[in-house]
Amino acid sequence: MSFPSDLEIAQKAQMKPIAQIAQRLGIDPETIEPYGRTKAKLPLTLIDEAKAAKGKLILVTALSPTPAGEGKTTTSIGLNEGLNKIGKKSIVVLREPSLGPVFGMKGGAAGGGYAQVVPMEDINLHFTGDFSAIEKANNLLAALIDNNLQNRKRTLNIDPRTIAWKRVMDMNDRALRDITIGLGGTGNGIPRQDGFNITPASEVMAILCLATSFDDLKTRLGNIYVGQKFDRTPVYARDLNAQGAMAILLKDAIKPNLVQTLENNPAILHGGPFANIAQGVNSVLATKMGLSLGDYVVTEAGFGADLGAEKFFDIKCRAAGLKPSAAVIVATLRALRYHGGAEVKEAGTPAPERLKAGLANLGRHIENMAKFGVQAVVAVNHFPTDTAEEIDMVKAYCKERGAEAVLAEGFAKGGAGMTDLATAVVRVAESGTSNFKPLYDLALSIKDKIGTIAREIYRADGVDYSADAETALRRIDKLELNGVPICMAKTQYSFSDDKALRAAPTGFRITVRDIEIAAGARFVVPICGEIMRMPGLPEVPAAEGMDIDSNGVISGLS
Repeated sequence: MSFPSDLEIAQKAQMKPIAQIAQRLGIDPETIEPYGRTKAKLPLTLIDEAKAAKGKLILVTALSPTPAGEGKTTTSIGLNEGLNKIGKKSIVVLREPSLGPVFGMKGGAAGGGYAQVVPMEDINLHFTGDFSAIEKANNLLAALIDNNLQNRKRTLNIDPRTIAWKRVMDMNDRALRDITIGLGGTGNGIPRQDGFNITPASEVMAILCLATSFDDLKTRLGNIYVGQKFDRTPVYARDLNAQGAMAILLKDAIKPNLVQTLENNPAILHGGPFANIAQGVNSVLATKMGLSLGDYVVTEAGFGADLGAEKFFDIKCRAAGLKPSAAVIVATLRALRYHGGAEVKEAGTPAPERLKAGLANLGRHIENMAKFGVQAVVAVNHFPTDTAEEIDMVKAYCKERGAEAVLAEGFAKGGAGMTDLATAVVRVAESGTSNFKPLYDLALSIKDKIGTIAREIYRADGVDYSADAETALRRIDKLELNGVPICMAKTQYSFSDDKALRAAPTGFRITVRDIEIAAGARFVVPICGEIMRMPGLPEVPAAEGMDIDSNGVISGLS
């Protein structure tokens, strides 16, 4: 008998009314805003800063992934189930899925097997409309910019050649990366070059994830850098009086979402994915809400620890005053074989020599966690093709580097397969071993901060800057934004900016070809190598295998 698909498991879930899930957290059901029977918005009044400061925050990150992904969300949910099983009041606080990967390669992003959050179909599709609200707020600003170019009576004299604000859409569509708009005559606007990013890469998403209140949200929206006037002075969203209307569109999206796991434990979802081209972490508000309502919070950061975890530590934790108690690095034997030279199709086949060669990638991530002062536990996400010999190799390798490796069987067994990992995480979290510190000082120059990340986290020999990047650096200096953190955009498949360099490469340099300014979010985004902020679909998109029948039952979403 074959193992059921994620969707089949989710569709058989015995979900409880969301009011009952809220009551488990001590929340009066009258205070939540239900979206149907199994989803709800949570009011920001539930955040208790004093209580949040006492909670144990556990970050789940990973080694450098393969194109198939290594199960961070599955491990995060499973760990939460395991913590609840051993008697801890734990809440998993996750990011919301983007439609791009859902219809592109992955087909679903709400966990897997018996470690999922539900209702799975809703979460993977439109959910509570947060992404739509972010998209609309982003594109409202774009419309206001082009309207100002057209309006000669109230013009700000924006130089169209300098407009940095792009439109967004939550779909993989490479044809929209570089487009020309305003064609068709004077009534259709001013012709200019434009382009789309995917919605999670919008600065509005970053602002929503970093905002600490509604007032802070409006201030940050107003501080979005738009471009320059013809006299070379900067233009911000507040100059277009955009922040109020943008905030109106986000009035519900700012509130975190309450759902449940397959084992009916509370789960909070809020904010966007994509740590390769964006922050890749959930919102400050959601994390603090989780810490206010539970004793343990399990959260995740996208892709490998060189991307999501670094941004979680250097951007989110710094901004919000968060101090993680432990980190979990998710590893799979197939990913280790891949980094040891196996191709994706071969990575599921036991190969001890390739696994041994690939362990260097995991070792580097363990070392990097120590640079932030956070003790790591390695979760070996179990697959049926794993061998005892290779699992023992991983455990021995990690032990030599001061990190315990624990088999994680949440996919097949749910919380029952994660109690060993939960116990190991509690042991680290309650030991007080972790003493979090950011990687770099904000007072350093932008180049020095980029160089520190490249040298300390990637192990690059240095950083090269294109002419466009050098121009951006001068603009950043003129805008007095040198004191902000860095949000690197690079391939997730390698420590370098070349996805072909697997395991733990050395002797390479990072190339920054441009730097995008996120003045409202208060960081800058160096674009490294060939990374694109609007992904494309694969040759065979996951969408081709999806369908819905006459009774409204979905298939293929996994």
